[in-house]
Amino acid sequence: MKNKQRAFPFSYKLLGSALALVLCFVISMIFGAAETTLHDLWLALASSAKDDKILILREIRLPRELAAILVGAAFAVSGAIMQGVTRNPLADPGLLGLTSGANMALALAFVFIPGINYFGIMVACFLGAALGASLVILLGSMRRGNLSPIRIVLAGAAVSAFLYAISDGVSIAFKISKDVSMWTAGGLIGTTWEQLQAIAPVILLGIIIALMLSNQLSILSLSDEVATGLGQNLVWIKGILFVLVIVITGASVALVGNMAFVGLMIPHIVRKMVGIDYRYILPFSAFAGATFMLLADTLGRTINAPYETPVAAIVAMLGLPFFLLVVRRGGKARL
Repeated sequence: MKNKQRAFPFSYKLLGSALALVLCFVISMIFGAAETTLHDLWLALASSAKDDKILILREIRLPRELAAILVGAAFAVSGAIMQGVTRNPLADPGLLGLTSGANMALALAFVFIPGINYFGIMVACFLGAALGASLVILLGSMRRGNLSPIRIVLAGAAVSAFLYAISDGVSIAFKISKDVSMWTAGGLIGTTWEQLQAIAPVILLGIIIALMLSNQLSILSLSDEVATGLGQNLVWIKGILFVLVIVITGASVALVGNMAFVGLMIPHIVRKMVGIDYRYILPFSAFAGATFMLLADTLGRTINAPYETPVAAIVAMLGLPFFLLVVRRGGKARL
């Protein structure tokens, strides 16, 4: 298997993933409740024409699919980082308290800051994700400071259930259940250029910094002892990587709500194709996650057109069997 991976250069694999992303983007832009063509897409991207179909492509589908690309890449890279830092094949932002914390913060923001704008919602999700991750790390390391994979997963499950309970309780008590549900379950529906302008710089900057730290992450994924022996400052590296995960996950949850399993599935699939070096895993995960989210969103828009199937439901249907497969194999994976 290793020989096959070496015989096929990574640059070719990355180019292939980029081409697959472009193809899926074109497919996602053309297919939908409104019939459009390649010519309409070209006019929407390269001209100032204002035909009805062109406006649909330019003002509705284009920001939505660009957001799908960003969010898919963000969740996939976050999952890869979490799995590398914790050396836990079941690690995922949705399983480690980040998305539940962001969801709770969203509910509290709706209650105590009426009329909060999108930037404020994104900041609230950052803080909530940080709280959720901090609680998981705190609970997981209470025994002799040892962050074992099993203990982290158990702590993540407990913290996620607790934070979701708070979110549901606040939503019911203040009668905002509909608002919170529409936001967290709506996925990419109604994505605007203003929202995209707020989220894109955060996610892109986070992914770029993560790529710059990919070599350190590869060393860190081996063991703390090896990383220390090679001169790494574990506190700083782990701290920066956790902050990156919190920031890009918080931004993504602010846009699409809880999207579990993307960060779990994609890195596992990518490792089968590029090996265990995070210099290869992170960029490939970004392309693969973006492509997966485009396909999921396209299915959500077309499977029961003109009605929409929540993209979170599609991701969950694809992700749950994969999660069970990883668990059945004992959570064993080369990280």
